[in-house]
Amino acid sequence: MPHLFSYGTLQQEQVQIATFGRVLQGQTDSLVGFEQSFVAIDDADVVATSGMAHHPIIKFTGNSSHRVTGTVFEITDTELAHADTYEVAAYTRVAAALDSGIRAWVYVDARYAPPQS
Repeated sequence: MPHLFSYGTLQQEQVQIATFGRVLQGQTDSLVGFEQSFVAIDDADVVATSGMAHHPIIKFTGNSSHRVTGTVFEITDTELAHADTYEVAAYTRVAAALDSGIRAWVYVDARYAPPQS
């Protein structure tokens, strides 16, 4: 099963229920080499689901002193596809290694995504 790292709205119970049909169980983890900011969300459905017009977004810096804390969840492939539908075009999904050593999918700023191998 894939892992998904969330530092933003996918940690919210109401977003999980709307997106996955269930509340996820996860553990705290972090991602090194990224920094967080916010992006305006224009999709009315996403704003209604999250209750927020601005969502956290992260960009790759490669700087080891930059760190983003969040939650890592184990989800199904179908749930990952649902998460892809939830996220707006400002985000792209990439694979990244977390501090725990878990390799997880994470949604990052599409303009500043890390190189993928």
